[in-house]
Amino acid sequence: MADPNTDATRKLLAAVWEKNLPIVRERVEQLASIVTLVQAKVLDSGQREAGIATAHKLAGSLGMFGYTEGTAAARAIEQALDEDTIDPNHLAAELTKLRAALPL
Repeated sequence: MADPNTDATRKLLAAVWEKNLPIVRERVEQLASIVTLVQAKVLDSGQREAGIATAHKLAGSLGMFGYTEGTAAARAIEQALDEDTIDPNHLAAELTKLRAALPL
């Protein structure tokens, strides 16, 4: 027999996920824009900081919902954006991993 508390928790998390899905989608798209700016070599420091903050927020929230691969990809993006030299190929690969890890 299933534990009713576990079922209730899963239902609650699913409801919270659905409610926050538009925010998650928006943050992923913000990171996609950052990747495009990095690839075009036009990322400024304000955009870089915004990208770091967005990736950080995603890394934290995705773990709560059990998306560990998404969390890892978001952390990798955050760390890549914090490097002195940003590798656009690595950044794009991590964005692809992030998108693949989430039911968007």
